Amino acid sequence: MMTCVICNLAMEVGDGKPMFTAECSHCFHFLCVVSNAKSGNQNCMICQAKWKVSPLQGTNYHPTLNGLPNWMISPLQGVNFTDLSHKRVRTNMENYWPANLERFGSSVLDPKYGNLLVIEDPLDPQSLIPSNSSSYIDVETYPEMSAVQRSIYRENFSVLINLKALVTDIKQDNDDAHMSQSCRAPVDLVTVLDVSGSMRGSKIELLKRAMRFVIENLGPSDRLSIVTFSSYARRILPLRRMTDSGKQHALLIVNSLATGSGTHILNGLRMGASVIDSRKEKNPFCSIMLLSDGKDTSKETAISTKLTTINVPVHTFGFGSSHDPVLLHSISKTCKGTFSFVEAERFIQDAFAQCIGGLLSVVLQDVQVHVQCVHPDICLGPLNAGSYSMRLTDMNQTGFIDVGDLYENEERDFLVMLNVPTVGDEDSITETELVHVGCIYKDPFSKQIKSTSVKKVKIQRPETGEEGFVVVSVEVDREKCRLRATKAMSESRDAAERGDLSGAWSILESCQKELSETTSARAGNQLCAALDSELKEIRSRMQNMQIYESSGRAYVLSGMSSHSGQRATTRGDTTSDSSGFVHVYQTKSMENMVARSHTTG
Repeated sequence: MMTCVICNLAMEVGDGKPMFTAECSHCFHFLCVVSNAKSGNQNCMICQAKWKVSPLQGTNYHPTLNGLPNWMISPLQGVNFTDLSHKRVRTNMENYWPANLERFGSSVLDPKYGNLLVIEDPLDPQSLIPSNSSSYIDVETYPEMSAVQRSIYRENFSVLINLKALVTDIKQDNDDAHMSQSCRAPVDLVTVLDVSGSMRGSKIELLKRAMRFVIENLGPSDRLSIVTFSSYARRILPLRRMTDSGKQHALLIVNSLATGSGTHILNGLRMGASVIDSRKEKNPFCSIMLLSDGKDTSKETAISTKLTTINVPVHTFGFGSSHDPVLLHSISKTCKGTFSFVEAERFIQDAFAQCIGGLLSVVLQDVQVHVQCVHPDICLGPLNAGSYSMRLTDMNQTGFIDVGDLYENEERDFLVMLNVPTVGDEDSITETELVHVGCIYKDPFSKQIKSTSVKKVKIQRPETGEEGFVVVSVEVDREKCRLRATKAMSESRDAAERGDLSGAWSILESCQKELSETTSARAGNQLCAALDSELKEIRSRMQNMQIYESSGRAYVLSGMSSHSGQRATTRGDTTSDSSGFVHVYQTKSMENMVARSHTTG
């Protein structure tokens, strides 16, 4: 519950007291702030920001219309906003809006932010019809070795769990082969865009072009909201379905984007989160995309600790050499998204394209991996889950990994460590069953919770370790290479932050040497080759502190974000081809969307 700092009384929707949200996103009772403004105070009572728009401005001024575009304000003129908690509202908004405004009744006021209009489009009725498509997970397991001698006790024995998200009955679009609307989960997407002064000129024009690309590639069941921020945040487009008319309105909004001053990233993110929190209806999947090219100019501290209430993936994009990669990486990590480093202006659209290529191909939700030890003497060690939350229970004999949402054909690898007990001479068994592995998940098409069949992981237990009998898993070796490279990236970054660039170089070179001697690298594995190229690129961006601070820091943080979540990010423009992407985790849907971005220019 919110409290008005002027009167120290609670602010609740439905109590008959209108609320006012200022440009800085702080909320007060409307009558309190009017009385305060009459005394000449034009500053926020919480953050002391000077308001550009006074609550007393103009006889036709409506606090609920502040910051909205003209095409939305016009049909709402004359509405009695001081009594919305008791009366239904009828306006000519239906001439502008596909949904009948009356259906929202007293909910026109945002229950959390009071004055923000919740004139969101209702869901597409067609999206509520069960689809013929069905999603599922393919689970594969790979023990480190196929056999362990009966008399040998092994610690830190590795078992690789591989997940792959698949969908049946896919009907591809004829023109571009990306997923059709009926074969994926509709999305509620909020874009939070930096329009500070540093975005003037070509940057804002390229941002507009990228947003036009996003709009054109959303389907009629998807909904889009646009939030901009400079010194303060504004929701300039509520959630609208991307029908033909919805796209026209969104394009008008995007084409009218203009720059301001200051960079208050947290206000923008708060506003974006409020759009998600205040939804009356919800598409199966939602996400926030946040782009910024500058450092936060607000006086707020410990920003990442204030994001724990945001329960939606936030994908951040650091643009150019002057953004704050540490903050944007922290936001994405806390909010379970990704951080992309868009080094050159021309890659904004490609970066957005790759991101929405994933967001528009969600086929699994709330995925959870379950690992259960079978033998009473076996216990689980660390679950190498990267950025995903994990927990061990039952005296370390049961483990869980919360994976979340998966895109079509997206894969996840998790390395489970455990001990292998000896087999007594009196036992006649020839194999040991180590663990059972399974998954539960939600199918966004049927809305049902499903589970996979249990995978049983077994190894042979021969009397002797005969040469040629034991098979070493290349898949496990490859995953160890990935984890080793990810650790080296993190350690080299720590060294660079201490100013020890020679130490950072040593860490990276040592890792490259180790990788080159692995079974996977000698077999010409593509992942190992990509990791080697990436480590080499990181070294080149740590030649001196000036290079590191201008691009190295952002590059390595984006790489860490990608590998810890096993999801594609944009970083720099030199480690692959001219598209500027590292393709290790890029799915077919992402690849198709980036290709479409190239053809549309």
